[in-house]
Amino acid sequence: MTMKRIFLLLSCALCVAQCMFAQERIEPIPYGDMEQWAVRYIKESALLGGQTQTLYVLAPTDTIKGNKAFAFENTPWGISNAYAAPAGIDKAACTTQPERRGDGWCARCDTRLITVRALGIVDIRVMIAGTLFLGKVREPVRDAGDPYGAIEMGIPFTKRPKALMLDYKTRVSPKNKLVKAKIFSVKEIEGHDEPEVYVYLQKRWEENGKIYAKRVGTMRQRFPKTVSAWQNDARFEIHYGDITKEPWFKPNLHDLNPNEGAFKGENSKGKMVKIEEIGWADDDEEPTHVILMLTAGCYPAWYGCPDNAFWIDNVRWVY
Repeated sequence: MTMKRIFLLLSCALCVAQCMFAQERIEPIPYGDMEQWAVRYIKESALLGGQTQTLYVLAPTDTIKGNKAFAFENTPWGISNAYAAPAGIDKAACTTQPERRGDGWCARCDTRLITVRALGIVDIRVMIAGTLFLGKVREPVRDAGDPYGAIEMGIPFTKRPKALMLDYKTRVSPKNKLVKAKIFSVKEIEGHDEPEVYVYLQKRWEENGKIYAKRVGTMRQRFPKTVSAWQNDARFEIHYGDITKEPWFKPNLHDLNPNEGAFKGENSKGKMVKIEEIGWADDDEEPTHVILMLTAGCYPAWYGCPDNAFWIDNVRWVY
């Protein structure tokens, strides 16, 4: 083969690659650049010491003083930072916050053991993984025993992205130990907690007040080790249709009804009900909703490793 022919083949290959790349479109998720945050100041009840706690919401820049429920009307993002008022006692907990990154900002999600002291005595400990998700929180949270009961998981969404793209770095404890802290019970158990991100595209409908869904698209990625340097433009492919026959399929990661089927949504009567996934959609079906979660811990509520952290920036879709 002559050098001229080799050069021609290489040029053709480069042109094809450039054309394929040019056909892709990157679409930022609103506020996914982490540059705007609403800052809230919540005064806890005197029974808990009466301190003022600072909470953050990924939303248009604002400063909100006073124990007011956040409406989550001008942002698609929900957050693990909670204003709770069980039994009329005001409490706030912050596990996700903005952090400087160069000239701008990123989000930092931490797994934290939140301690609630009444009259100087330790009464309650709760493990919370710092989390950002598409959806909203119904505030103030009234039921401390049902962490998903006040969370409307997912937002309306009819597109079919190829992948999710983001910048990230992690801090992950090497210990094979984690803590289960639920109200009055705290114990250490075996297990390795790690940050994760997942996307579930769903086709939802309602029958007799219940919400059902078929899974249209799936992506779930965990980060088992510390990554100290920023990983820019990290890309995670979304797989469509029934993925149970794929060689990489793992039931504990990719199956229907994740997180023990705890996700809820608001039905047409304004009631929060469980979202029940009943099967896999066809490869070409259009979704009605998307669930996107970025979290410092991969275990269900109450579990986690307090050493873990997940930094996130520039979250966007690839088409």
